[in-house]
Amino acid sequence: MGGERAAQAFTSLRYEVADSIATITLDRPDALNALTVALKQELLAALRSVARDRAVRAVVLTGAGRAFCAGQDLKERLQPDAAPLAIELRERYNPIIAAMRGLGQPIVGAINGVAAGAGASLAFACDVRLAAESASFVLAFGRIGLVPDSGSTWFLPRLVGPAKAAELALIGEPLSAVDAERFGLVARVVPGDALAGEARAVASRLAGLAPIALAQTKRALERSWSIGLEAALEDEAYRQGIAGATADHAEGLAAFLEKRPPRFRGE
Repeated sequence: MGGERAAQAFTSLRYEVADSIATITLDRPDALNALTVALKQELLAALRSVARDRAVRAVVLTGAGRAFCAGQDLKERLQPDAAPLAIELRERYNPIIAAMRGLGQPIVGAINGVAAGAGASLAFACDVRLAAESASFVLAFGRIGLVPDSGSTWFLPRLVGPAKAAELALIGEPLSAVDAERFGLVARVVPGDALAGEARAVASRLAGLAPIALAQTKRALERSWSIGLEAALEDEAYRQGIAGATADHAEGLAAFLEKRPPRFRGE
């Protein structure tokens, strides 16, 4: 797997690739990494860079400072040239969520602090979520007369069930990291100073697996939410056919029989 590579030039986030892991850090700590137009544009560009880079096998998404992401920068919404909300969603937020879910590489969300509003939606769109003990999730849209967006009304019922999703979306009370783990929203909670290392360790394990099989697994899990068992069985057979025809599958079998670690190449 690849070694250190130069960080890409962004102003509102940091994008670094090392050891086949792309780390995307939302970097507006003084504003709790609230989402401006510039940050949304850069996040989408970073995700598209990942999609084009075969050397990247896994992604870590996190925030700088004490927050993961506080959602939309409300000061920006007060500007006279701010786009109508429906346009802002269709042109800037929705493409980010679609890019995250369409990415072949798995995304590890390292939720280092509050994830609020659309920031919570970014967390929900990750494949694996680890949370610092100080992290929390809150859909505070109702407090400003808005509707949860950026996929949160789709992700949340599937992640925590309809009853808890309704409570979180309608009442808007924060969900602590401990409760998020209890409801299955995060894989596990770790001390804040251990979060970055734990997230990287998970990403490293993912980066060592067969990329085509991982991408097909992501697609199968995604599709399973909207189809019945019979269709899911057929979908698994189809995707297993793809994975089974790869050189990585042959390498995995050989490595198993030879009792050595596999060397997957994404082929």
